[in-house]
Formats: sequence, C-alpha cells, structure tokens
Amino acid sequence: MTESNNQKQSSGKLWGGRFAEQTAASVEAFTESISYDWRLYRHDIMGSKAHARMLAKQGLIDDKERDAIIAGLTEIEQEISEGRFTFRAELEDIHMNIEKALTDKIGAAGEKLHTARSRNDQVALDIRLYLRDECAALNHLLTEVQKGFTRLARTNLGAVMPGYTHLQRAQPVLLSHHLLAYVEMFGRDRERIADGLKRINIMPLGSAALAGTGLPIDREFVAEELGFPAVTANSMDTTADRDFAMELLFCLTTIQLHLSRMAEEFVLWSSKEFDFIKIGDKYCTGSSIMPQKKNPDIPELIRGKAGRVTGSLVSLLMTVKGLPLTYNRDLQEDKEPLFDALDTVKASLSITAELLANSDFDTERMKAATYGGFMTATDIADYLVKKNMPFRQAHGVVGHIVALCQERDIELIELRLDELQQFSDLIEEDIFNVLSVEGSVNSRVSIGGTAEIRVAEALERAEQQLGIV
Repeated sequence: MTESNNQKQSSGKLWGGRFAEQTAASVEAFTESISYDWRLYRHDIMGSKAHARMLAKQGLIDDKERDAIIAGLTEIEQEISEGRFTFRAELEDIHMNIEKALTDKIGAAGEKLHTARSRNDQVALDIRLYLRDECAALNHLLTEVQKGFTRLARTNLGAVMPGYTHLQRAQPVLLSHHLLAYVEMFGRDRERIADGLKRINIMPLGSAALAGTGLPIDREFVAEELGFPAVTANSMDTTADRDFAMELLFCLTTIQLHLSRMAEEFVLWSSKEFDFIKIGDKYCTGSSIMPQKKNPDIPELIRGKAGRVTGSLVSLLMTVKGLPLTYNRDLQEDKEPLFDALDTVKASLSITAELLANSDFDTERMKAATYGGFMTATDIADYLVKKNMPFRQAHGVVGHIVALCQERDIELIELRLDELQQFSDLIEEDIFNVLSVEGSVNSRVSIGGTAEIRVAEALERAEQQLGIV
C-alpha cells in the first residue's frame, strides 16, 4: 500500500479510490453539509434499514449481514438521539457519517449496505421521508391556529366592526366574519400542503446515481416497507428533482404571508389609533426608555419573518434554475433554506396559536368606529336598486347624499326623511332600516356574507370541521 493510499485510508473517505491526494481542509469545510443535514438521521436510518431488508430478500446480502446492519443502525440511531455520536466534517454528510460508523461497528457487512444505491437517490429519499413528517406537523399547527380564530369568532359572535378597503372604513361587518376569513385562508394552506404531499410521497430509492441499477433490486418492496404508495418513474428525473421541495416552500411562504397579514392587523388594532385589541402582557414587551410602552413584538416578528421565508423560496428557485440533468452539487443548497423555512413557519404558527388564546377585543370600541365614514352608503344604493333604479343611477344619487352630509358634517342616519326624498321619490320610511349598522350587516344574506345568520352557519361548519365541541 502506497503512502497516498495510507493517507486515504486514514482520512476515512468512502469514495477516495481514484484520488492521489487528500482533500484540502478548506475544501472539506466548504463542502460539508453535516452541520445541518444531521437532522435527517432518523430518516436516513429508516431508509437504510428498508434497503437492507430488500437486499437480503433479493439475495444481494445474506440474512446474517442484514441483521447485523439493522442492529448496527439501531445502535447508531440511539447514540445520535442521546447526543453520544460524533459527527465528522471530513465525512461530509449524514449518509457517509452513518455508513462509516456502521462499518466501524460491524465490519464488512456495513460496506455492503450501499449496494445498488447512490447518495443521489439516498438523499432524495431522506428529504421525502423528512418532509412527509413535516407536512403532518404543519397540518396540526395550522389546525390549532384555525381553532384559535374559530373560538374567538364564537366568543364575539354578534359584535360589529368596520370592514376596510384601502385601509379606509368601507362597510360594517361582524368581527366573527373577519376572524373566519383567516380560518378560510389557513384551511386553503392545509389543502395545499395535503396536495403537495402527493408529490412528496413517492419513493425514489433505486434510481441510483442517475441511470438506475443493473442489480436485481425490488423498488416496490422498499416503497411498501416505507409506506410510499408509488415509486418514481424516471431515474434521471428522480435524482435531479427538487420541485416537490420548491412546491412546499411556496406553501410555507403562503402560510407565512397569511400570518403576516394577520400580524399587520394585530399591530394596527393594538395601537391607540384603533385600540380594537388587547394582547396579553405575556405576549408583549416594553421599551428600554419609555416606561408607558406596550409593544406588539410578537406580531411584528411574525410579520418580519415573512421576508425570511420568501427568501428561502427564492433561494431554492435560483439554485435549480439552469441546472442540467441530473444531480449537481448545487442541490446540496436545498436543505438550509428548506429547514429554515420549516422552522420559521412552525414557530410562527405555534406562537400565533398562543397569541390568539391570550387576546381580547374591545367590541364597544369597534362598534363605535362604525359610526363614521358613511359606511351604510352602499345600502342606500341597494335599497334604490330593489325599487328598480339602475345601479349606476343609484350610485350617483347616493354620492349626492353623501356630499350633503359632508357639507353639514353629519352622518347618513342623521338625515330626515324629507331631506333624503329630495334626491329620489323612491325613498320611503323603510330606508331607515338599512341606514343602521345592524340593518346593514344583517342585510348581507348572500352566501358568504356578513349577516349574522350566515356567519353563524359558517361558524358552525368550521367548528364541525375542526372538531370543536
């Protein structure tokens, strides 16, 4: 054995047969991924155990070797979970760290584990297994946030508030209607996660480096062992594919944007200019210089983290852009943005569920805010339309009525009947039924509208879907 071969042997590299020199320390530091992909260890071991059982079934290893591999992997998993395992940067990634430890532990049988697979299809398997679990965690957290909004909607059913367009008071709505809008948003997020899971939950192992393998493997057996309903159809696509991860990152970005919109409203509503919401002291912070301050830092941070998650999506999109088939080392850059986005969104969802459980609304203040801004103007137009006036003509009539109110600095409800009748002889006494805030709200009886009867129906549906008793 030459000196250079001795160096390669001592370095522990599992791929160094054709190299005459040791890898530079700077290259090892630049190329390692074990500092972050260690979190895939359970899924890497799960996949390796299934692979070993398949190799034995196909006669590529014997039963004794299979049992030694599985026992060794079980020991390694326990060592990692208990913090007793030493990860080595020179071994680059989680796959080679585990394989080297296994070989050191059980000898030659460990060297057979990589038969008929490559790190290219191995990492694809690990990520899919990992994301499958993460999708379940996301679904649970999204459900808890939906429950938080639904409980607040039930508590405040009947309370009115201004609805806004362009951040201007527009029409009165029920607070519960506003809160249930977020239940719908996060429900769609759950649907997107579930739909994306269909493309995550396909078994890639057996594609090897890019071309498949000439060894007699059984991919369907591995898929069944790991709970995959199908195997990937093209080995080149399999090793190059990260669109399932991009799709999940889009879903994560959408979730965080929904959270950010909610957070923006909580920040506004907790200000003295609105004073609609009281966030519990445990979920606010103070100022180091202004003793009177109570700052909504949690919503502000949730809002701020939207940029971080969006950046993770853009990062992976730009990593994949322009990559030729099949695997390129660039794809190592998929994990950090993916892991960071998952961590950020899960933390944001978790703290949001707590925030919702520790927030109260000042419904009297909200109701008082509906008495400015001519918020029932559209109701007058609808009233005239019901009396067969064309909508555009009705729109103009109401515009003139509003102009009169502005000139006199009064609200619509303060006009007398004879004053209203100056603008149209279709106006009668019953117009005052729609000029009140409550009348306006309860006139919106279209499906999905803010009338209390519709909101109560929507609330009941949400409670049934979410299992709220």
